[in-house]
Amino acid sequence: MKMLIPVKRVIDYNVKVRVKSDGTGVETSNVKMSMNPFDEIAVEEAVRLKEAGKVEEVIAVSLGVAQCQETIRTALAMGADRGIHVASDTDLEPLAVAKLLKALVERESPELVILGKQAIDDDSNQTGQMLAALLGWPQATFASEIELGDGTAKVIREIDGGLETININLPAIVTTDLRLNEPRYASLPNIMKAKKKPIDELTPEDLGVDVTPRLETLKVDEPPKREAGVMVESVAELVDKLKNEARVI
Repeated sequence: MKMLIPVKRVIDYNVKVRVKSDGTGVETSNVKMSMNPFDEIAVEEAVRLKEAGKVEEVIAVSLGVAQCQETIRTALAMGADRGIHVASDTDLEPLAVAKLLKALVERESPELVILGKQAIDDDSNQTGQMLAALLGWPQATFASEIELGDGTAKVIREIDGGLETININLPAIVTTDLRLNEPRYASLPNIMKAKKKPIDELTPEDLGVDVTPRLETLKVDEPPKREAGVMVESVAELVDKLKNEARVI
């Protein structure tokens, strides 16, 4: 079985995001970048399935600027076998990403695609679902447990009411939730080995995909700062503030 694992380069989750002075976006210059945490979980799950003998090859894919190769190398150091970089300086929207991944799926013919349920930069939570729709494949989102069978996969999903267990036929799309696993740290020997693993370079034009943005960002603002709490003398005063100041009741 072959698996495709998309990995996205995002601002590191420990970094405080700052809005650009002109309000056109967030500042990324001289900012630490890393692999999207949900995609790290996807890579870890793929490597575990490979170690269990369920998967033969794990392919890490990243779309975007040249620095995305660093993100692919991280996935290779974690245990992926090879990488594919689709180079583009365009701000790729979820639909464009899904179309590019569809073209790669048709090119590589994997039986399973696992990706993070969302990226921590835009929080769109759209790409996996769009990819499944474009391919006409079954999908299992928000997975907290995956068990591969003979041409099927049993997936336990996290839903609002608790957990849901579903069985889907392969090939399929699965998106990962936080509790699926704990990603490993890449060891120094594996980091060195990752430098020798191949990364194929493509462009959207090679895949026949138009990635022209369909959306226009008008302005980006920081959220308003939270005001300090206040102590109230009575329940009546609390109710009055909730009703007349906060306007939540």
